Amino acid sequence: MKGWISLGLRELWKYRELVYFLTWRDVKVRYKQTLLGASWAVIQPLFMVLVFSLFFNKLQDPTVGVPNYLVTFAALVPWTFFANGLTQASTSVVGSANLVRKVYFPRLAIPLASILSGVIDFVIAFGILLGLMGFKGVWPGVHVLFLPLFVLLAVITSLGVGLWLAALNVRFRDVRYVIPFLTQFWLFASPIAYPSSRILKDYGQTWYTVYGLNPMTGVVEGFKWALLGVGEAPGPMVYLSAATALVVLVTGAYYFRRMERHFADLI
Repeated sequence: MKGWISLGLRELWKYRELVYFLTWRDVKVRYKQTLLGASWAVIQPLFMVLVFSLFFNKLQDPTVGVPNYLVTFAALVPWTFFANGLTQASTSVVGSANLVRKVYFPRLAIPLASILSGVIDFVIAFGILLGLMGFKGVWPGVHVLFLPLFVLLAVITSLGVGLWLAALNVRFRDVRYVIPFLTQFWLFASPIAYPSSRILKDYGQTWYTVYGLNPMTGVVEGFKWALLGVGEAPGPMVYLSAATALVVLVTGAYYFRRMERHFADLI
């Protein structure tokens, strides 16, 4: 219990209205003076679907009975939420330097709000995905009841990595230059352009297990299974991904809390 209290979760709950305010602030800042506004929430994954369909179509499993672009879109919806949340959270503390210097509040509220601000984009992109599924006559089965668990896993993963990067970025400002390379590598290390079964088929069980250490493996495969019935039901790989995500979240939260006392001086 003492360990959890030291994270300041009770105090963070008392400041939940501030989290709400910071979330809407991030949403407004993101779309302020933009030509297309919230349309970017749809344009980004659709453009990526087009690229993946043109150049990586042969890597997909042709036996799934679902159009490949739907499989790719179902993978990119949680991925885009994760990648945007990671990027926003990693620079959130430095971007709120004036607030951090002047006012006391739980600093965890800043990266948390950055992650939550991406929920609107996620809902918009998810709605487009459902529309495309309905247009093609592809309807979710009973597996869709498990979808909230994979959404939660995506939030946990994004927040955990975001906390690590947000704290590191305060101390080492060149972290922001690493983030684009990290997200690009992570994109191709996740089963978006290809099914995870190819790893097992081409590289064997050992590398398949290592592959499961990527938290986004469980998220992406879970989304495809829950919405489209593609792939196998959640098994050891998803459990391994979830365990990794929890470890990243807990360690990231403790590291963030350890560093936050120095934020005002370092910023």
